[in-house]
Amino acid sequence: MHRLNVVSLFTGAGGLDYGFEAAGFKTAVAIEFDSDCCTSLRASRPWSVIEKDIHSVSIAEICGVGKLRPGHVDVLIGGPPCQPFSKSGFWASGDTRRLDDPRSDTLYAYMRCVRDLLPRVFLLENVHGINYSGKEEGFRLLYNLTESINKAVGCSYKLSWAVLNAADYGVPQIRTRFFLVGHRDGGEFKFPHPTHACETSRSEPARIGSSLEPWVTAWDAIGRLAPECDEDLKPRGNWADLLPSIPEGENYLWHTNRKGGLPLFGWRTRYWSFLLKLAKNKPSWTLQAQPGPAIGPFHWKSRLLSRQELAALQTFPRTAEVKGNRGAIQKQFGNAVPSLLAEKLAREIRNQFFGLDRGSCKLEVPLDRPIPKPESIRVVPMKYRQLAGSHPDHPGTGKGKMAVKARREIQADTQVVLDFSEPA
Repeated sequence: MHRLNVVSLFTGAGGLDYGFEAAGFKTAVAIEFDSDCCTSLRASRPWSVIEKDIHSVSIAEICGVGKLRPGHVDVLIGGPPCQPFSKSGFWASGDTRRLDDPRSDTLYAYMRCVRDLLPRVFLLENVHGINYSGKEEGFRLLYNLTESINKAVGCSYKLSWAVLNAADYGVPQIRTRFFLVGHRDGGEFKFPHPTHACETSRSEPARIGSSLEPWVTAWDAIGRLAPECDEDLKPRGNWADLLPSIPEGENYLWHTNRKGGLPLFGWRTRYWSFLLKLAKNKPSWTLQAQPGPAIGPFHWKSRLLSRQELAALQTFPRTAEVKGNRGAIQKQFGNAVPSLLAEKLAREIRNQFFGLDRGSCKLEVPLDRPIPKPESIRVVPMKYRQLAGSHPDHPGTGKGKMAVKARREIQADTQVVLDFSEPA
């Protein structure tokens, strides 16, 4: 049977691609400028990889390398870098520059490829923040560019979008992302219904009688994985020795005056992921791309997660390799789309727009029960006890010192003019 072709933009470590592959698609060409990601892709699959910045890649080059023609691309996929729309930007400053940030021109680059390749279907992934109420500049841009493409080339791309939590689809990770699907002939994409739910949600009246499975847990995914002997997974930094005193599923907030530890910090004065630990009986928290030494999630054994564990939590196929040093590996996994979620979206696309049977998922994570009891916690080391005392709470989003400083810097910047044209 003919395998549907895929053009992949901002491919990264291949999370989206592996999901589409599992659903019967084939990546004809992948475009990625990060050298570590390209090394990983080439070590894992015989895909044609263009190792360049998307802004310097012409449509002719994409078609030549992928042996494709405009209008004959089945699916275009990609997740443009999302920093201007990320939630962490709001935490630090109460706002971000968003479309004024030069990094947001990746949205233009993606839509330029839609315009000139005219794929039958395109799928774009991004952070939830791109569609926050009152801050939808990025989403409106995508909508307006789609309308301009329809008028310019006479097609009928119809957009469907949703914010999905990967845990609701069997991924052992709480990871909320925005997905946009466009169909060239005006078909409306119907996103798959959740297959899993949090146990507490299942007990609510609306969930009574539900056939949803419980969320897949971190234990199900990594409980029986042993770290490779050549990996150094010892935490570093000033706070590393505090980790063993924090229970599974908790973070630094355990050591505030509102929880059960010592009052070492003010309430919400740190990032949520500061000293954050996995719990065996819950999905993982969102994996971070560029964590500092105290940023989790950490393993319940108070250590870093291994390469194999990161891959399992992102539901990468076992045949996928991720190359590089510790920082490069963490970045590749942290920026990836969970492959199981991508597979479920891909199976709906093949069914709804190509008339093919959905088939059964290949990347599902089997449950491993019973789940062991939580790890016991240790006492707080003496070197941290001097911090115990009264600490003020965070004053609120956008009101801290960092927020004030960031707003002043933003106001001082000149606006960047973005370009929608194709490179020469």
